[in-house]
Amino acid sequence: MKTITIDWLYLAVGGETCQRCGDTGLELRQAIERLRRECAPRGVEILFRETLLPPEQIAKSNTILINDVLLEDILPHAGASTSCCPSCGDLTGGNEQCRTLVHLGRTYETIPQDLVRQAVCKVAGCC
Repeated sequence: MKTITIDWLYLAVGGETCQRCGDTGLELRQAIERLRRECAPRGVEILFRETLLPPEQIAKSNTILINDVLLEDILPHAGASTSCCPSCGDLTGGNEQCRTLVHLGRTYETIPQDLVRQAVCKVAGCC
């Protein structure tokens, strides 16, 4: 059986995360449920790991890796950027920049499940 590992890194302070990361987490979980249904019959297992980051590693927050490769490196015409994240600032007490995903000229603060699925399908070939 082939294994695809999805890692999600996000800020956690006192057991809480920012709005963007919380929303990305919901999108990820929905994508993973769908991918597991689609890929299992084709002999592909989808593993999901979460890594909670302390405030000093906020630059890595809301990162998705698929088999240790950044999501934005898998999708065509994609890259990472940052924008002000008041929700992170509420958690850390500072002015924070949070990672965003830019794909085909559109900036996503919350990473949508469809982009996660596209990347996994490209890597795994199971959907």
